[in-house]
Amino acid sequence: MEAAGTWALLLVLVLLLLLALALPGIRTGGHLPPGPAPLPLLGNLLQLRPGALYLGLMRLSKKYGPVFTVYLGPWRRVVVLVGREAVQEALGGQAEEFSGRGMVATLDGTFDSHGVFFSSGERWRQLRKVTMLALRDLGMGKREGEELIQAEAQRLVEEIRGTKGRPLDPSLLLAQATSNIICSLIFGRRFPYDNEEFQAVVRAAGGTVVGVSSPWGQTYEMFSRLLQFLPGPHTQLLGHLGTLAAFAVQQVQEHRENLDASGPARDVVEAFLLKMAKEKQDPQREFTDKDLLMTVIYLLFAGTVTISTTIRYTLLLLLKYPRVQERVREELTRELGAGQVPGLGDRARLPYTDAVLHEAQRLLALVPMGVPRAVTKTTRFRGYTLPQGTEVFPLLGSILHDPEIFEQPEEFNPGRFLDADGKFQKQAAFLPFSLGKRVCLGEGLARAELFLLFAAILQAFSLEGPSPPGALSLQPAISGLFNIPQAFQLQFRPC
Repeated sequence: MEAAGTWALLLVLVLLLLLALALPGIRTGGHLPPGPAPLPLLGNLLQLRPGALYLGLMRLSKKYGPVFTVYLGPWRRVVVLVGREAVQEALGGQAEEFSGRGMVATLDGTFDSHGVFFSSGERWRQLRKVTMLALRDLGMGKREGEELIQAEAQRLVEEIRGTKGRPLDPSLLLAQATSNIICSLIFGRRFPYDNEEFQAVVRAAGGTVVGVSSPWGQTYEMFSRLLQFLPGPHTQLLGHLGTLAAFAVQQVQEHRENLDASGPARDVVEAFLLKMAKEKQDPQREFTDKDLLMTVIYLLFAGTVTISTTIRYTLLLLLKYPRVQERVREELTRELGAGQVPGLGDRARLPYTDAVLHEAQRLLALVPMGVPRAVTKTTRFRGYTLPQGTEVFPLLGSILHDPEIFEQPEEFNPGRFLDADGKFQKQAAFLPFSLGKRVCLGEGLARAELFLLFAAILQAFSLEGPSPPGALSLQPAISGLFNIPQAFQLQFRPC
């Protein structure tokens, strides 16, 4: 199977060589940072192997410094930012200029610059504002939101109890829990764990992550103009997106049919529909049906996979390092006991548990290359001139794994986030949610979910695995836009 995939990729690259001859190359313009010279047909493909794009960019930074230019294929020019100083100077110091959205070619055909994640300019500002206000009104950052997460955490614990200690891959259960939380916010409803349609949606979200991050997905980022016309794994990715879209369309349609225009919004979809109805006669309005649908699909996708993947990786770490698991469970037992449901107010009393979660996020570096940005106007940066629309990759992984900030960055060491007295201490370089105007809009929700779900699981269960700790690998199974952990089996043993 692997050999067949390799030959297929080689065949595609040969076709690219032939077809690219007929297509125009990229125009440079501006005064761009230095970088490796691109080949006319391949760009910097020789330096940037699909499947290891992030590692290739890190290698180039050793030669060209923290700011350099690469060409993904013959047409796509990207400025790369490496390290905390360069990323913060751009995304923080020149936040407005670097607030545009770059391209995710595997998804752009579906989202088409619509929705809160993929839009830019005034459309994006208005979409982000109404989305944030809706989430806050629904309890994000408030007691109501905390109670929603706590309730789902207890349902997850009950589902886990039903496994009766059998070895299993925890991916689906964790993703269903996080998906139910975001579904409660955007649709005003949750779904039973045994609901087959819900399971299909959750699996489609996971399949989208794999498709976007796979070696083929990275090849598509370089040569999408050609590959979109050829058969390949991107057709399977479109199937996953179609499943998410069909589910979202169904939910939005039900909301339209039952909308109460007189009352406050009960979920994100209602908030959008009420806003759209209010501004229906405004010619300057930015809200469209497509923006609503694309926002819903993004929130459903991101809310399902990002937190669940991080928790899954944290559980893998606890299997790999049993002593860390013991310390977490000792702290939970000492501070909360068996009957008290973990709450956000308990975080200060659980510094080691909090440190483990932060170190797991740092080590995983879920989005190592950052989500692509684009400059909103011609921008001067560190003596260079970036023409309007220039794409920018802020490599968040280069900050989270910087040896000058985090000693032995590839080692799992929760003590990085504890002071001499054992109290939790923040790290300024802890930036898994990015920064600037396009910082993750669900950061607060994500932090709450990670803590409450993880604490509830470890309070109720000890973790065992059929494989010895030494056999467990912490290296990503796939590393692309997302770092996807290795699959593994574990057993939940009731305390």
